Amino acid sequence: MNETVKENSWLPLIVIALASFIIALDATFMNVSISQVVADLNTDVSTIQSIMSFYTLITASFILLSAKLQDIVGKKKLFLIGAALYGLGTFTASISPNATILFIGWSLIEGIAGALMLPATVSIISGTYMGEKRTVALAIVGVMGAVAAAIGPLFGGIMTTFLSWRYGFAVELIIVFLILILRNKIPDFTPTESREDLDITGAIISFIGLVLLVLGILSLSKDTTTSIVTLIVGLIALGIFGYFENKRKRSGKVPLLDMDLFKDRNLRTGTLILLLSFLSMGGALFAVSLFLQSVLQLNAFDTGLTTLPMTIGLLIFAILAPSLAAKLSHKKIIAIGTVMAIIGCLMLSYQFRLDTTILTLMPGLFVLGAGLGFNMALCTDISLSNIPAESQNNASGVNSTGQSLGESMGTAIIGIILILGVIGGVNAAIDTYAPDHSGDAQLHQDVINYFQKVGTIDEYKHNHTIMDIANIIIQSTMAFVMQVTVLIMAVVFILTLRLQDINPKKQ
Repeated sequence: MNETVKENSWLPLIVIALASFIIALDATFMNVSISQVVADLNTDVSTIQSIMSFYTLITASFILLSAKLQDIVGKKKLFLIGAALYGLGTFTASISPNATILFIGWSLIEGIAGALMLPATVSIISGTYMGEKRTVALAIVGVMGAVAAAIGPLFGGIMTTFLSWRYGFAVELIIVFLILILRNKIPDFTPTESREDLDITGAIISFIGLVLLVLGILSLSKDTTTSIVTLIVGLIALGIFGYFENKRKRSGKVPLLDMDLFKDRNLRTGTLILLLSFLSMGGALFAVSLFLQSVLQLNAFDTGLTTLPMTIGLLIFAILAPSLAAKLSHKKIIAIGTVMAIIGCLMLSYQFRLDTTILTLMPGLFVLGAGLGFNMALCTDISLSNIPAESQNNASGVNSTGQSLGESMGTAIIGIILILGVIGGVNAAIDTYAPDHSGDAQLHQDVINYFQKVGTIDEYKHNHTIMDIANIIIQSTMAFVMQVTVLIMAVVFILTLRLQDINPKKQ
């Protein structure tokens, strides 16, 4: 690294945080714009959803290779290559005349570019700042992705409602230009390995394993059997990858990923906590957004506005986390954050009904966001706390992969829970609230139709039996979603107890 780095300057952090922000924003802001994109590009919903899924898939699948390329190309150089490529992708997406060009610009080019930048955002910060400043910097970078993901629906709603979804990509392009203009503020880092050290075979195996793993996750709500098979094959491929990397290291060659890193308890546990935290946030945000749009029939802008308290909670408590960690400890603050997130989910679990107002959801969303803000702000710092400088690039790749997998898993897993909740709740709800219709096949079908078309038809609004049944199913299903999130965060709390605490002043 350039020894003349001025640690007092926050400009490198600003540049890196901007990159972290747009990468995460890209994964969520188009969720509320699908219908408009379908109309503009003369395509269908499934095509656009597939394009969105492939963005996440491609990003996650290239991260381990990108982490190793930092050692060969250099952190700063690889980051800037990724930024330039990202600019090309977002420009292509913004002017796309059809779905194919949108896929090339958004999913392919931006997906690869995001993978090139993500591990570098962590390793550049780790190499630029020390002690408490590193904790603050990693907290801001870590939470920027969460804030961007949470604010994405509001941003997308504003763009779609008042301008066009194309302007969303245009805003990202402006941010990319700003990153490139400020590129000299990022310190230089000398490459530590040569091109001959690149593990091509390991890269291919890891790519196949991660592609199958993420693809299996993304298809969970569509074809459960196929997705489980895909997941198993993906895990087998990753197991083969781990064996191959160990064998390569024993033979004296440089592995793509040093599997000995997983012996570090904080890296293992911290990455898993980060994965589960992003899974919880993504899943809860998806379920709440679906409820707001489908049941309360809010438009894209109002949906984003309603979830804004979660974003505010994330940001405020992420900013507070480093100073509180210096007085207490990373471990205690993450534990407190986990408990707060659990309380937020419990508050929300009783709020979902046909007559729910947006005001009743805001307190629970704020508390949930605040708790996750504590977690996401400190997880990366504590994950990398025991990793030596020469292994920081590899470790940042592991950490970034955990975050990407968490983002991918949230929507897919909660999507399945919602579907199972509705289907499983129909019989129980009818038996309880309309026992005279227990064997009425037509009523069963009408209830299912209501959930398939809710927000687009009025024919069932005067059928009080169906509306009463729908109301109880909504309550029970959304409560179940929040209870599952509580269980996930309970696992996070148990994992937190396994963390080895750190003192930022000694880093």
